[in-house]
Amino acid sequence: MDDELYTVADATIAHAGDHAGRARLIVYHGADSDAGTRMVEIPDGAEVTFGRSRSSTVHIDSERVSRNHARLVREGDRFTVEDLGSRNGTRVNGDKIEQSTRVSSGDEISIGSIMAVVSITSSMVRHRSIGSTTYLEERLAAEVDRGLQFQRRCALMMLRLHGSVAACDEALDQIVAMLRPMDVVAEYGPDDVALILPEATQQTARETARALVGVARQNGVRVYVGVALFPEHGTKPGVLLSGARAALRSAGQQDEPVALPPSEQEPRTSEFVVADPQMERVFALARKVADHPITVLINGETGVGKEVVAETIHRSSQRSDKPFVRLNCASIPETLLESELFGHEKGAFTGADRRKLGYFEAAGGGTIFLDEIGEIKGAVQSKLLRVLEAHKISRVGGTRSIDVDVRVVCATNRDLEAEVARGVFREDLFFRISAFTIVVPPLRDRPAEVSLLAQHFLRHAAREAGVAEPSLSEAADRAVCAYRWPGNVRELRNAMERAIVLHTGATVEIDDLPDRVRDTARADVVGPGGTGLRGDMRDQIADVERATIVGALDACGGNQTRAAKQLGLSRRALIYKMEKYGLKPPPSRRR
Repeated sequence: MDDELYTVADATIAHAGDHAGRARLIVYHGADSDAGTRMVEIPDGAEVTFGRSRSSTVHIDSERVSRNHARLVREGDRFTVEDLGSRNGTRVNGDKIEQSTRVSSGDEISIGSIMAVVSITSSMVRHRSIGSTTYLEERLAAEVDRGLQFQRRCALMMLRLHGSVAACDEALDQIVAMLRPMDVVAEYGPDDVALILPEATQQTARETARALVGVARQNGVRVYVGVALFPEHGTKPGVLLSGARAALRSAGQQDEPVALPPSEQEPRTSEFVVADPQMERVFALARKVADHPITVLINGETGVGKEVVAETIHRSSQRSDKPFVRLNCASIPETLLESELFGHEKGAFTGADRRKLGYFEAAGGGTIFLDEIGEIKGAVQSKLLRVLEAHKISRVGGTRSIDVDVRVVCATNRDLEAEVARGVFREDLFFRISAFTIVVPPLRDRPAEVSLLAQHFLRHAAREAGVAEPSLSEAADRAVCAYRWPGNVRELRNAMERAIVLHTGATVEIDDLPDRVRDTARADVVGPGGTGLRGDMRDQIADVERATIVGALDACGGNQTRAAKQLGLSRRALIYKMEKYGLKPPPSRRR
């Protein structure tokens, strides 16, 4: 069977009925395999087998896989997967299965080095679920992990709809119907919807976005779309969320239907909040080393603000009037990274129809910031070391050495010493880039800054949204300070930007915060006997509203459309309130 790629471009015809009842298995082979992506049809009554045996439908050449490892069986609308007594087991959505397990569209089957995603056309998915924001974040994290492991692509879209409630609901229904079963749709706010589109290139993402805009316009709805692409605009879930939100703001401000993230996404150094003694020392070190030619390595977890520290070094130096050029090394494929760094000559490779200057030449006289430096592989590591030692580059396809005057600042969230010990990062390059190392502590170790940063991000987001700046309520402030923020400053900023979308009064309340933040806060205030200490009027009103929604849903047999009409709400407003009160379980890990 020839390999084929099922792309987002197919989304506009997936609902047309040409392939009604069609089911397929999208098989992603590991990064070390040359098999690429394979599509396996699953007709009714079919049995798809996995194993090391050549007779298996999906042949997996790995010692970790048994000869007859697992099988997937379709019986009408029912799909089940079963492990055949393998040594290392079979996983569905990350969980090891012990018995025959039912799977649905979008579920992931992992065996050895492969991952297979079940894809069923919309005619078989009669009632498409719109996920919660928590579900969106979980699926985005999974898609990013898959992209990094298998070198695949995806797009994150943020949609904002403007129009009457009925028209917006109708447009959203039609937009959801256009999506493929593998795509994810989730509520992000009362007027905002998020989509995850696996396998989307920039071209197909734009085509899909324009198709969605066209559908909305047919219903008299104006819609703006912000698109962030993996890996071009980020290789972390928080970065993609920030990028898509920034693109959505850009689309609204420019009155353009579709936009990509603007080049500047991170807050400027002058706007950054510093209140913790550890961070005061970090920025003091950054300013102290600013005018020394030594290469600097900034180490810290994802989202702690390493780029802000790098920019501080540049802005505090005598090079501040020269370019500050950023490059995320993880976002560039290995085959293109050398050309991006050092440029190429015309005819250097297929498609090189003109000379191109690389990032080092673009940063001439200024500073180049190499983020995720640990992602650079062996061959490019050697050439980067030569540049750091000799201050010369050679363009790909060229023979001439070119002098470069560039200050180099690097950043990583990896333990590069461990990478050196494993033999995947050059020791001489490590010593060269780590001559002066600055460690940025995680946000959980900077408690004095959390509340100040939250209010700072609220102010920034309110200004961009053109609304009055709200304050954090006492309960929301306690919740923000109690949460550990594993995604650090970037996660906090995303949470505050979403709070601006959700809040309705002069303050941001605890219910405007993400589920995980609310859950942490509420767990902290529950006494040993299980009795909560919340007792103010706001909580009592929320309890009444929640009980009313539960009663309406029960009376309507769980039908959201009828329950919304009974409550005098739009269906989308009801979905948002169901998420707010934890009444809408995410449509994941189905059995």
